[in-house]
Amino acid sequence: MISREERTPLSEWWWTVDRLQLAAIIALMLAGIILSLAASPPVAVRIGLDPFHFFNHHVMFLAPAFMVMIAVSFLSPQQIRRSALIVFAVSITLIAVTLLIGPEVKGSRRWITLLGVNIQASESAKPAFVVLAAWLFAESTKRPEMPATSMALVLLLTLVSLLVMEPDFGQTMLISMVWGVLFFIAGMRMVWVMGLAGVASAGLFIAYLLVPHVAGRIQRFMNPASGDTFQVDTALEAFYNGGWFGLGPGEGIAKRSLPDSHTDFVFAVAAEEFGIVLCLILLSLFAFIVIRALSRAYATEDMFARFAASGLAVLFGVQAAINMSVNLQLIPAKGMTLPFISYGGSSIVSLAYGVGMMLALTRHRPRTEMESISDANALRSYA
Repeated sequence: MISREERTPLSEWWWTVDRLQLAAIIALMLAGIILSLAASPPVAVRIGLDPFHFFNHHVMFLAPAFMVMIAVSFLSPQQIRRSALIVFAVSITLIAVTLLIGPEVKGSRRWITLLGVNIQASESAKPAFVVLAAWLFAESTKRPEMPATSMALVLLLTLVSLLVMEPDFGQTMLISMVWGVLFFIAGMRMVWVMGLAGVASAGLFIAYLLVPHVAGRIQRFMNPASGDTFQVDTALEAFYNGGWFGLGPGEGIAKRSLPDSHTDFVFAVAAEEFGIVLCLILLSLFAFIVIRALSRAYATEDMFARFAASGLAVLFGVQAAINMSVNLQLIPAKGMTLPFISYGGSSIVSLAYGVGMMLALTRHRPRTEMESISDANALRSYA
């Protein structure tokens, strides 16, 4: 038992953190273990690996990810800003190095191997970018004379430029959407938001004209007869096969032929083996985490915490929505992991870092800590 009367870091964390939100995140992690065990063995066998290769790696990455989430949730807002600045700088450097020496896979350079571990630096850049952008937008509301909005735009263009060079248009779209949401909730005029939406639409149209695989995916989505739609067709068929309660654990058919059944299409495997009921439960967990984070974010008076927690919640929710929408053929196919469910070391650890910051920023801060934050802000403004 952790007493409220004990003034220790652990007791203060336990009584101020959103325990319901933490429980929902842990439930997603446990569901990820079960679904990794269900979806990954056929993929591993197909490429000549041990049947439990991907499952073992999933669990191996999940353990440090959980520790990262808990450790980060202890941080103060100042510490979160500092950590985000360091993580973003390291991630940008790694993305640049990946573009120079990273191996080319399917026409893209997204991965680099360090100390025997494959790292996708764009994954860790996402939550750090959201926090830094939120910091700049919060400063713009307090000090209009500071060019914080322009700095946030430079930050966006820097990251987007590197992602386009990889190329990774899915991450580019996700980052741009979250930045636009932050720009909107920071109180910017609607005309600027609409202008940015127009710029994003123009960028997508240019990508359609100049990048063959982007054009191919959009064309296959609009007209399935125009190309190979095996994966999305098989995924959609899995939902029909599973029905409400599924075929049973291990009885799925789609995972035997889907190349990405353990990553991009794990949601379809869940539907076939455990039914639409489980999919609705997963959807409810994602929705609960996002709505809970947004509600607690708007209950705080600290503008940075409000913007950063909201941006991280939107990032988490939109990524999940993109993955599930692809599985249901609601949007063109795009490789995007389902948070804590899909296999992927970089993705799991980066998501844990992001939700850890979200938990930290939505804590009910003790009065003494909030007063120290206000004093620090006052001193900075005076200086």
